[in-house]
Amino acid sequence: MRSLDPLAARHRAAELAASPERAILGITGAPAAGKSTYAEQLVADLSADGLNVALVPMDGFHLAQSALESLGLADVKGAPHTFDAAGFVALLQRLKNRDGTVWAPRFDRSLEDSIAASIGVTPEIDLVVTEGNYLLLPDDPWAAGRGLIDEVWYIDLPDAVRHSRLEARHRRFGRSPEEAHARTFGSDEQNAKLIAATKPSADAVLHL
Repeated sequence: MRSLDPLAARHRAAELAASPERAILGITGAPAAGKSTYAEQLVADLSADGLNVALVPMDGFHLAQSALESLGLADVKGAPHTFDAAGFVALLQRLKNRDGTVWAPRFDRSLEDSIAASIGVTPEIDLVVTEGNYLLLPDDPWAAGRGLIDEVWYIDLPDAVRHSRLEARHRRFGRSPEEAHARTFGSDEQNAKLIAATKPSADAVLHL
């Protein structure tokens, strides 16, 4: 497993974008590791360099809040079984096939719900960047998705920094300080430990 700094990562992503076939690059890490922010910046930088790149986050495959409530899963939202993993894998296959314009869902944090067909990936896109918690999970159907992603990079961040970010995020979206702390060190931390166990399977560790 190699180590990447942001400059080396940008160069490697540009190489993937220049591949003869469409490439898919995955960015993973624990909650609040900075996956979304980094992936957005990487896509913006590569686009500024004239490359055809699109961002398709895994979070669009959250089960709807109403579905989670009906299933009794609202309190563990964000755990692997609260996503439509098979749907995510099917989307990756369509993206890999480069068969026409593919429309992907987007997760809206202000609504705490996904919005279908929000991200259009046109045939000219050469590199799709996807980011999410469970890109390296060894269980099916997640494992099938890993087989469709050319490289997965793991963002490593000290837990203290990540916890602080996560509590702040929860408060920003309406949770009380007590609720934010409980969520950060409860279900979110369980998920973080699960994700950390997948780190050895990453192609590279990204240090931001």
